[in-house]
Amino acid sequence: MILNRVFLITALAILLFSCGKSEKELAAERLSFAERLYQNGDTTEALQQLDTLQLKYKGAIQAMVEADKFRKKIYGDLFYKKQDEMDSLKVTLQELESKFVTEKTEFDRYTQYIHKRQQFKRRWNKSFIQVHLDERGDLYISSNYYGEQWLEHTGLRVYDNDIQAKTKKVPLDNVLNHRSDFMETKWEKVTYRDGADNGVIAFIAEHADRNLKAVFLGSRYYYIILEDYDKQAIKDALALSKALKRKAKLEKEIQSLQNKVG
Repeated sequence: MILNRVFLITALAILLFSCGKSEKELAAERLSFAERLYQNGDTTEALQQLDTLQLKYKGAIQAMVEADKFRKKIYGDLFYKKQDEMDSLKVTLQELESKFVTEKTEFDRYTQYIHKRQQFKRRWNKSFIQVHLDERGDLYISSNYYGEQWLEHTGLRVYDNDIQAKTKKVPLDNVLNHRSDFMETKWEKVTYRDGADNGVIAFIAEHADRNLKAVFLGSRYYYIILEDYDKQAIKDALALSKALKRKAKLEKEIQSLQNKVG
């Protein structure tokens, strides 16, 4: 990195103080400099030098043509690298998506990914942490309590011995804090969206091999031990979320490069 910086400074100094040379010669030197930069792995600076060439030496027609060809070569190389990355990513996506079922009801704007081990019909009478993911990679969790007494819980703390993570508070009057009852049974669901999980998702995913516990924080405390399959569901969902977001970004980058190569 230091050698590259020294090379860049030295080469720029030579270009800046090249007195008495024709526009054609200066343009040729600038093009050669851009090529060396690219060979040294500095794609961004190489492209900037080509931009400078075309702004400063418009009379050097041949150099302008060569600079345009070289720019397309750079974009072409980047295009194929991104395509290779996309091909590799698709394999990862296929593996991760196999762990989920997809669903889109009349109430959903985006397709939802539901982990096969967290299908709610199996968990309606259990207290647990649920993970939610959609096709955009939008990811969040909710705490679901089922019991005989109200907790009026507004948050979660997940821990094991000396490590812990805690969600932000979701007040009782917030639309994301929902309560209902049937006969003698109480049900509470608090949803932690837009970063309200406060790092709990990443914490669970990172420490999925530990004996994690969770405390539902409210007027009363309620403790659960996280099941292995719930921890794995959160870990899988986080990985899939990142992959889906990377795919969306790659698609835009590939389209942009394709337009520049064409």
